[in-house]
Amino acid sequence: MTFSQNFKDDRSASADGSEALDLSSKLRDAGLRPTKQRLSLAHLLYSQGNRHVSAEALHEEALGAKVDVSLATVYNTLHQFTDAGLLRAVAVESSKTYFDTNTTDHHHFFIENENRVVDVPASQINVSDLPEAPEGMEIARVDVIVRLRKKT
Repeated sequence: MTFSQNFKDDRSASADGSEALDLSSKLRDAGLRPTKQRLSLAHLLYSQGNRHVSAEALHEEALGAKVDVSLATVYNTLHQFTDAGLLRAVAVESSKTYFDTNTTDHHHFFIENENRVVDVPASQINVSDLPEAPEGMEIARVDVIVRLRKKT
């Protein structure tokens, strides 16, 4: 079960307003201190189910929700969540990274003219004939990004 699925289940199970406590525990369990800014950003990230978001889009969303946070803090928080296993970074270009709340093994479509990332279930892509990892190394994960654009 992913963090966002687990958070959503916990949230729906608590009608007494203990959502923040559930989210605080999730952050603590991941080794992160549940600061006000982390909790606010986590709520924005995980309250809508699985999604892909850029740091800039989350920053705009935070400002719209009256969360006083800098773009640098959003970047730092997203990277901290990724390092803690709460998010998965999806680098579609060297200068463009999206953060995925679904941390299970799966692949992605990147819709170029919309700058949008969409999940592709792992069962729909068969990756075979991988090279042998160099000595002392192992393959941690294979990420496939299929780039799409509208037909002209």
